[in-house]
Amino acid sequence: MRSRRTIRRARAHPGAGPASGREALRPAAGKIEEVSSYPSEKIAVSRETAGPGDGGEGAAPFGGRAAGDRDRPVAPAFSPEQFAAAAGVSAETLRKLTTFDDLLLAASAMHNLVARSTLADRWRRHYLDSAQIFAALAPEMRTLVDLGSGAGFPGLVLAAMGEGRFHVKLVEARAKKAAFLSTAAAAMGLSNVDVVPERIESVRLSPPDAITARALAPLAKLLAYAHEIAGEKTICYFLKGQDVEAELTEASRYWRMTVEQRPSLTAPDARLLLVRQFSPKPGQRNAKGRVHAR
Repeated sequence: MRSRRTIRRARAHPGAGPASGREALRPAAGKIEEVSSYPSEKIAVSRETAGPGDGGEGAAPFGGRAAGDRDRPVAPAFSPEQFAAAAGVSAETLRKLTTFDDLLLAASAMHNLVARSTLADRWRRHYLDSAQIFAALAPEMRTLVDLGSGAGFPGLVLAAMGEGRFHVKLVEARAKKAAFLSTAAAAMGLSNVDVVPERIESVRLSPPDAITARALAPLAKLLAYAHEIAGEKTICYFLKGQDVEAELTEASRYWRMTVEQRPSLTAPDARLLLVRQFSPKPGQRNAKGRVHAR
């Protein structure tokens, strides 16, 4: 039995009601395909470079442009109201998210929660990017685990959109970020969130209906993480950038999987991957370093 200290349950503020649940994002579905197989090798994957949700090398000062963004056209920054219209969220859900946003901005002045170069357009780069997962979630989905939740994208955004419909566990090992997530969830009045302040490799959870991750690791490594807690019917929802095809090719060397690609609502070269029925090929090491047998 897990210790009570394993999970921090966010306390909801009195009087905060549930969201309406009428979120209406509808990205176009892609074709479901079986990823081709390659000879099995031991998995050796380096950590993914900082993505839209992380600070790190290539990040620009606030208001500037990151090194990887120099050739991208600059679109006008999204407002919260534009986000709400694009994502189809209710006024109550938007209220919860603007509360989250106030805390994010205040904390970002002291800690590097997200890349500072993305803050000016955060309602598109972070909120809408996260919200697009909602429409892809299976209607019967009731439990979701967000791996490496960081600043709360996509986990807290999905929790706000899905309050009253499903429960979310945010797995975040870094103490400062886990504390921020607990504070934000409580301030938002969310009753469907638990923060799990543990390393992904060591966490023990019941198999969820859905697993999400954003700007965390390459696909092959994400699948190793997810496989430790996934059940037979678990679906993984991974947001991926311009290197998605290379990551799929690399992951297929170590994993059997069925993958559906959906176009991103926020970047033409990005994708939302839905991964089902994934299993390691013989000889691959799992997230704990153990070799899978035949």
